Amino acid sequence: MVSRLISRINCRISFAAWRQPRVILWAAAGVVTLGFLIALEITARRYGLPGPLTNQVQEVIYPPASGPLLYAGMALMMVVLTWRERFVALGIAVAIDIPFFLARWALGEKLTFGNGALWVVLGYAVFAITRRTGRERMLLLKGVGLGLLLVAGRKTGDAWLLITSKTRPTVLDQYLATADHALGNPSWLVGRVIRATGPFGEHFLDFVYVQLAVAAVVVAAYQLRNVAAERRFPRHHLVRTFLVIGLLGPSIYMIFPVVGPIFAYGTGAFGTGGEHWAVANIWPDTLPGTTPGPMTYDEITPRNCMPSLHTAWATIIFIHSRKGPRALRYAGTFWLVATLTATLGFGYHYGVDLIAGVVFALTVEVAVRSFALGWDRSAIQLVAHGAAVFAVLLVSYRYLAVEMATYPWLFGPLLILAMSSVIYGYIRTTKRSDPKPARSLQAKPQPELV
Repeated sequence: MVSRLISRINCRISFAAWRQPRVILWAAAGVVTLGFLIALEITARRYGLPGPLTNQVQEVIYPPASGPLLYAGMALMMVVLTWRERFVALGIAVAIDIPFFLARWALGEKLTFGNGALWVVLGYAVFAITRRTGRERMLLLKGVGLGLLLVAGRKTGDAWLLITSKTRPTVLDQYLATADHALGNPSWLVGRVIRATGPFGEHFLDFVYVQLAVAAVVVAAYQLRNVAAERRFPRHHLVRTFLVIGLLGPSIYMIFPVVGPIFAYGTGAFGTGGEHWAVANIWPDTLPGTTPGPMTYDEITPRNCMPSLHTAWATIIFIHSRKGPRALRYAGTFWLVATLTATLGFGYHYGVDLIAGVVFALTVEVAVRSFALGWDRSAIQLVAHGAAVFAVLLVSYRYLAVEMATYPWLFGPLLILAMSSVIYGYIRTTKRSDPKPARSLQAKPQPELV
């Protein structure tokens, strides 16, 4: 009788815990994320290609697309482990990768690595479910989820890019190239500068551009450095905003499809055959004209320019590195400058893409930050202001491109002013909501007996 009563009490406590708003929110987010991935998987398969779930499962055995990304995901997972457990996990990952690497070398396949890191992350998921309970299980599962989400975000982005190329045959590059006259056509200018630096400059910037996620993990690892000791995650950190940007950004690609200067005005980089669809082969030597119109393009090249998500991610890395040590702050600044240079210099983006990317990043950052730390009036106003500025930018690029090119002395400063207003609002809002250091109370001097 007593045991039955205790069992009922425990069931009620467990049910009450699951009814807590935060638990319900996390469960709902998990269901929505899984549904979204399944929808992308089905859509990708309709076009004859594997989706994000299939690609992720294949990397358990087959050569990974990005080994550094898988190890970066494992590094995020390891923030919940002790230092001894981290060294053990890293050793196991390397020990698994060595035979995979040697087998590919013997078979003459592409020499890649990263399977071991994925095995370790999945192994800890099983370990958390079978050998841990309560808060320890939830903490370890959060770490595993964080690592897998980073990798899944990359796979999801690849599926999104496929969908944009298949469903958006018409692109709006000519409008952005025309609007870019208001900024002095920075892609054409920086493109010539990068070409003048030769192979070294190109390879160096390409490395920075490609390994952006690894830079994000470095900053995130610093922010999450105390998770193992405190046994809890901070309420807000870089990875949250990083993933939300990757989730929302591609939806704008569908609204405003753009392939970029190197494709629309260049030689069709990376063997896509885009030179047959380009307006002319003039990037970065000759500036484009100012008579825009929609243009058709191939079904291979992603429409992934507006807004520049690389700019948005680099902006978030820069922001979250501000509270780190001096070396981390310098690294965040370097990565932002190098990423902006690469996006323009390689012809991946127009200047107006970068402005939209900064506005988009700051708006999402404030929304995610406020969701975690609490909303106030200034945060609500800034999110509304940032969303309005972003919408006005898109409308202006599409319908006022000719006017922007005709009056660059007017519209150029207006574009910079619009972006600066969001930057200023972000600085003011975050300073106001940052926790103030507690003042040390000093005892008042007391009279003493002589």
